[in-house]
Amino acid sequence: MAEVVLMPQLGESVTEGTIGQWLKKVGDTVEKYESLLEVTTDKVNAEVPAPIGGTVSKILAEEGQTVAVGTPICEITASGESSADTAPAVAPAAAKSASAPAAAPSEMAQQPAPETTGSKDLRGRYSPAVRRLAEENHINPDTVTGTGAQGRVTRDDILRAAAAKPVEAAQVPVSTEPVTRPDPVPPGPPSAPVSAPAAAAAVIDADDEVVPLSSVRKVIADRMMRSKATVPHAWLMMEVDVTSLVALRESLKEEFKAREGVSLTYMPFMLRAVVQALKAVPEMNAQWNGDSIVLKKHVNIGMATATDRGLIVPVIKDADQKNIVGLAKASQDLVKRARSGRLTMDDLTGGTFTVDNTGAIGTVLTYPIINAPEVGIVTMEAIVKRPVVIQDMVAIRSMMNVCISFDHRVVDGAEAGKFIQVIKQNLESIGPSTSLY
Repeated sequence: MAEVVLMPQLGESVTEGTIGQWLKKVGDTVEKYESLLEVTTDKVNAEVPAPIGGTVSKILAEEGQTVAVGTPICEITASGESSADTAPAVAPAAAKSASAPAAAPSEMAQQPAPETTGSKDLRGRYSPAVRRLAEENHINPDTVTGTGAQGRVTRDDILRAAAAKPVEAAQVPVSTEPVTRPDPVPPGPPSAPVSAPAAAAAVIDADDEVVPLSSVRKVIADRMMRSKATVPHAWLMMEVDVTSLVALRESLKEEFKAREGVSLTYMPFMLRAVVQALKAVPEMNAQWNGDSIVLKKHVNIGMATATDRGLIVPVIKDADQKNIVGLAKASQDLVKRARSGRLTMDDLTGGTFTVDNTGAIGTVLTYPIINAPEVGIVTMEAIVKRPVVIQDMVAIRSMMNVCISFDHRVVDGAEAGKFIQVIKQNLESIGPSTSLY
């Protein structure tokens, strides 16, 4: 008997996922818990493990297809069983009509057979992500042809419709009549938020190369666009004198590598400073919830990590329970597994605040985009030797800028300033006697 694998729910509010890449093909053997495929959603990118060991007998959803949570995506014939009595593998074109999870026997007797692609019972149901994206682009989802299971409209369908939408200004006829201008509007907040227009389509010349978006790139684009469109970003920057930190690391890095088996970088010191700042300003360890603010009790730090498949944010859980050594090992393990594609769903969820080491590529000032619904994201920039005035004397010091983008709905400049000030104090207090344990 073949085991049916369903699209998992990769997050509490996730209603659908996109097949990124099948790591196993029909006829391949797979071990229990071995990675079966990659799935991307508007929250995470994750590898889905096989629930049993056996042979992949059917693939029901093709790469790039977006399907609802609970939809069958493949079948695995358990080890030792024959797959000869199973139906032939579903062709990719037929995968789009895959239905939701099968109903219980008592329900099947009372319900008509599932309708084919275009079924009205599913076309009228739109996930929160689809409804939000349709509203942002002023598109009626009822007018969009769905490519999801049973004709369901997906985010990709809305984005394609937005890209194909003609620029409204081009449709307005030019008038030769005198223009009557309205009375000036007094200063003050607008009565309703103004939605940004859909982006203009690119101009493609004959010798241009058009590169299709990968599923990961689509998710990153959607996530970043939504954050910038819905979160009122504000920004601060502060200089930090890390001369003593640089000296401490230089004196310990060889011994640390030999003893602990990992490199001693600046990241664990920054993570520890962020943890202390989150404890001092708990409003930063929070999430926006529409009509309320959720103060998180766990301190789970996400680390923005560049990979050859795009930006991924693995999470160090309970970072406040770890010392410098623990943070060094946890951060390097997550980065290594992120770049080799071996992260689990748990590694990618639950973040409460994000740190980005943009200085690794030489930047000195960055304006990062908030990983909503988190309240802020902080960057550590490149460490640069600069002349600095200390007690009316000029000295050469190792300086680093720390930048923060924060959600102005949740905190104001005073709280964000205090937060980054605690980071500064923590990093500048490091000296020869600072313990890593």
